[in-house]
Amino acid sequence: MTKGIQFLFALQLLISTAAFATTDSTTTENLAFEYTSDMIQNVHVKAGEESAKLTWSISHEAYEHLLEQGAEVIITYNTKIGKKRSKAGYEGGEWMFTEPLSIDQNSYKFENLNGHDTYYFKVGIAKEGKIEDVKEDKSKMVWSESAKAKTERGWGIAKLLILIGSLGFFIYGMKVMSEGLQQAAGNKLRSMLGSITSNRVKGVLTGFGITSIVQSSSVTTVMTVSFVNAGLMTLRQSAGVMMGANIGTTITGWLILILGFKVSISSYAYMIIALASPLLFIQKGKARAWASAIFGFCILFLGLGALKSAVPGLDADSSIVQFFTEFKHVWYGPVMFVLLGALVTIVIQSSSAAMALTLAMVSSGTIPFEVAAAMILGENIGTTITAEIASMVANVHAKRSARIHSMFNLIGVTWMLLMFPFFLKGLSYFVEGDPYATTEAGIAVAGTTIVLFHTVFNTLNVLLLIWFVPQLVRLAERMVKSKGESDEEFKLDFIDGPLGSTAELCILEAKKEVAKFGKTTSRMNSFVKTYVNSSEKKEKYKMLTKLEKYEEITDRVEVEIADYLGQTARLEMSTEASIQMRSMLNITTDLERIGDIFYQISKVLEKKDSDKSYFTPEQREGVNKMIVITEEAFEIMNDNLQAEYGSISMDKANEKEREINALRDELRRKHLKNIETEEFNMNSALIYSNVFASFEKVGDHIINVSEAVAGEI
Repeated sequence: MTKGIQFLFALQLLISTAAFATTDSTTTENLAFEYTSDMIQNVHVKAGEESAKLTWSISHEAYEHLLEQGAEVIITYNTKIGKKRSKAGYEGGEWMFTEPLSIDQNSYKFENLNGHDTYYFKVGIAKEGKIEDVKEDKSKMVWSESAKAKTERGWGIAKLLILIGSLGFFIYGMKVMSEGLQQAAGNKLRSMLGSITSNRVKGVLTGFGITSIVQSSSVTTVMTVSFVNAGLMTLRQSAGVMMGANIGTTITGWLILILGFKVSISSYAYMIIALASPLLFIQKGKARAWASAIFGFCILFLGLGALKSAVPGLDADSSIVQFFTEFKHVWYGPVMFVLLGALVTIVIQSSSAAMALTLAMVSSGTIPFEVAAAMILGENIGTTITAEIASMVANVHAKRSARIHSMFNLIGVTWMLLMFPFFLKGLSYFVEGDPYATTEAGIAVAGTTIVLFHTVFNTLNVLLLIWFVPQLVRLAERMVKSKGESDEEFKLDFIDGPLGSTAELCILEAKKEVAKFGKTTSRMNSFVKTYVNSSEKKEKYKMLTKLEKYEEITDRVEVEIADYLGQTARLEMSTEASIQMRSMLNITTDLERIGDIFYQISKVLEKKDSDKSYFTPEQREGVNKMIVITEEAFEIMNDNLQAEYGSISMDKANEKEREINALRDELRRKHLKNIETEEFNMNSALIYSNVFASFEKVGDHIINVSEAVAGEI
């Protein structure tokens, strides 16, 4: 009996085991498989503009099992702030989920995220049940470690402002560096410009050297225009300097390419600033100027780094890239992009900054190689606006100098556009790689080719047009007409060329210039007259500005004429020519002194107004009488300057000098009498006395001029 029971029990156990093995094998297998976070590996996220791409992988051991089970993957994500709110139990911090994904999918791209926000991502797999139903039940889900990334701002107002700010940072660094270099080496730079001869090749080399040093063609061109305005440089000389500046500005492109894109000076900028900081505390010498130059250099490349980051990285399917790609093939495409480059340069007032922006856009793949090359041509045109603006307030010669610069660049861009595609194809043979390719390697070589194109084009343009400088000068003279003497008063018209073959011819040229100098100086009398009798602040300020400017002109003209006569003195000359030359030296000294006295009068009158002191009607009448009689004396002086030296009569000049002295004495007597008998403002009384006494000193120098013309020295 016992054996039978044992047999039945064993049989029942065997049957139960077999049934369990055949019906629940899957359950047993599930119980044997362990769901852990380790099976979700290599979770990585790459942020983009208002987007992010998440990638992951499933371990080999888990993948086969999950595939057989038909498992799915789901991703949950949240912002940094949302994560904190969720952890604290606040509303609005709920985690978001994607739709269920296939187990064999290993990446997912998120669109329309918040720009410039930090996101956290997790990849999850359900242990049991349908993933859509259990995704919020932590006990039934396995989640990977979180991955985080900060999205970039999308292209909009904020990104545009960042781009403009980065560009401003770059321009500011260039400005600080340029000003520091000018302070450190300014005198040498000016002496380089001032010593230029009519040799146009030397002018090109000088323009190239100065622009390479200060890293700004605008500084060189504006400095050149100011020299022409002052009469220290001829139009032909300025043409050579402008051409050299065009080659010099290409150095900036190479510095940006090598130090900004390849070496990345911005990574070491703060260390360089730290090393240069002690120079700020050195008072002697030009240490602080060099510190400014170094600081500006570092700021420039910090701005360049920010600019590279701010330029949008666009793929081949973006609308902007499609626009450029579409129009680069049409015949008018290059012309359109030339105009775009010119517009960018005119707006930001810096061809170097425009070049940096163009290179940044090329390196990000935003614009193709051909488009960037055309924009570079446009930037050559846009940079001429700086010299044109500088010449607007200058004389006709400065305007012509700026116009030569504009014509030079316009002619160069025109002939380049005619052979544009062929030139670019030929240039691509000299670089390793294909600059036309949209691959990463092609984009890298495109930047180098752009800078090379800029250098080769400007150099060829100079080599071509340097032989046509006389024609450019004549064309500029026809385009910019003189408005008369008032427009040309800052230019030495008669002695700006080389010395004549004989001393007598040189004396004749100098005599004409001295006569013009006398007319220029006499205008200062009318400026004082306008100031004294005007009640409008704007007009008074205008007269003060003119008086200050004319005082500078008298200083410059005296130096120029004296230098010219000094060179003339080395030539063989007659005794008569020697006497005339000595007379002219005395005349220019007196005329320059007249300019100083008028400037002193203007400062006295300016102080009177700032102190709110006023002339009485009698005082104003006295000043006006002195102005009128001085004006008559100037007319006699200018007539004498036009006459033959040694042949004039001094009767009129002496008579007018006596009248000036008599009027001075009369005004002084009345003034002293008024002080004794009337209440008066002591400040205005002192100023009044100073003014009519100064006019009498002007009369003394006027009679000195006539005496020098008469030979009574």
